[in-house]
Amino acid sequence: MAEAVLALSRLVKSFGALKVTDDVTLDLREGEVHALIGPNGAGKSTLIHEIAGGVRPDSGTIHFCGRDIGALDTAARAKLGLARSFQVSSLLPEFSALRNVMLAVQARQGSSFRFGRPVMRDASLIEPAMAMLEKVGLEDRAVIPAAELSHGERRKLEIAMAMGLHPRAFLLDEPMAGMGPEGSKSLTHFLDGLREEAPILLVEHDMDAVFALADRISVLFYGRIIASGPPHEIRKDPEVQRAYLGERA
Repeated sequence: MAEAVLALSRLVKSFGALKVTDDVTLDLREGEVHALIGPNGAGKSTLIHEIAGGVRPDSGTIHFCGRDIGALDTAARAKLGLARSFQVSSLLPEFSALRNVMLAVQARQGSSFRFGRPVMRDASLIEPAMAMLEKVGLEDRAVIPAAELSHGERRKLEIAMAMGLHPRAFLLDEPMAGMGPEGSKSLTHFLDGLREEAPILLVEHDMDAVFALADRISVLFYGRIIASGPPHEIRKDPEVQRAYLGERA
């Protein structure tokens, strides 16, 4: 069995009387896509926030690359290689694609970012940023402002920024959101290769993409994992059918 890069054990998080994460245990292994699915309000976004460091669980542990990261903030987890893309775009729309990725590279280096002209001549930022753009197929769009990129290109740019952190794992939160069938198909193909860079924990509502990509699927329902396993088992699980998949399967 492949090594677990990310391991969650018995995570619990409540907001008042509402338990949004209820004894969640799962892991992410080298070379895989592990999809996390469930209806709206199931607790998926809260769980991603807990992993990334934006929300502290009430109890339970999170280990990343063998280290307990429960006490680390978001920036420290990112520096360790836990790279996240957001459901809502986090790009700076007025900056070029290249400059957006340079920001991520700079964050990895840990130095302050200067907005003046010398920055755009800094080979230590430009060269790795261009390498990331080439990996996602956006090298020809490097000088284009992020606001002028297509929706699919912006999603790829976000992933290029995540790659600029030299990730050991990707947390991808609904990368297909807002895409049409062709855009989803293209991004699915891209993500299938991305697992070679680092394993992916994928939160996604597009079931075609999920079943095309996932090595394992965990189903979250009202804060609890009700099933976890390979896609063919999840499709047939009667509890999953009742709780979520229904006609989707």
